[in-house]
Amino acid sequence: MNLIATTKACLLTVIMLTVLPAHAQSPRFKPLTEADMTEAQRKAARELASGPRGRLNPDGPNALLLRSPELMSRTQKLGEYLRYQSSLPLRLNEFAILVTARQWNAQIEWIAHHPLALKAGLDPSVAADLAQGKRPTAMKDDEAAVYQFCKELHENKNVSDAAYKAVLDRYGERGVMDLLGLTGYYTMLAMVLNVAQQKLPEGVVAPLPVFKQ
Repeated sequence: MNLIATTKACLLTVIMLTVLPAHAQSPRFKPLTEADMTEAQRKAARELASGPRGRLNPDGPNALLLRSPELMSRTQKLGEYLRYQSSLPLRLNEFAILVTARQWNAQIEWIAHHPLALKAGLDPSVAADLAQGKRPTAMKDDEAAVYQFCKELHENKNVSDAAYKAVLDRYGERGVMDLLGLTGYYTMLAMVLNVAQQKLPEGVVAPLPVFKQ
């Protein structure tokens, strides 16, 4: 890469990773209590609680999606597969979710999945670099493959042949589709949380600097 191209790439990175000032946001949806729910909403909430999640998190995206109970029922089943039955190793699944949360400045998504990623074996320094908008330096080869695939997908709306082949060679066509599905699903949840302007849990500081994309 020549000097001009390198300079342009550096300027683009600075523009994309400009830290935005923090600002207070008011939640756009009131908490939904069982007394407020329609019968369709109660049924959808019970169905979710009977699965591997065990309960409907009142601060999570499914509680927001419950405003449209049929939508929540259908998408939570997709999420149940992607989170608990995906062909990808759990560590990579959770890492891909963190990449998505970082891309979307999705604080609550990060708060929910950061401890799960570490528990699954992700190096804390990898998560720390990612949170700061850096390419993690301590990634394993399989993590680097997932990172590059997801990063390109978010930023370019497609992936290069090299990024595609790196995932395909390790996990086959099913793995490619599961990673695509996971990225799309958690992008949707990040959109829901961001648009809802959901508050952070009491006493929790936002873990992600907010970058202008």
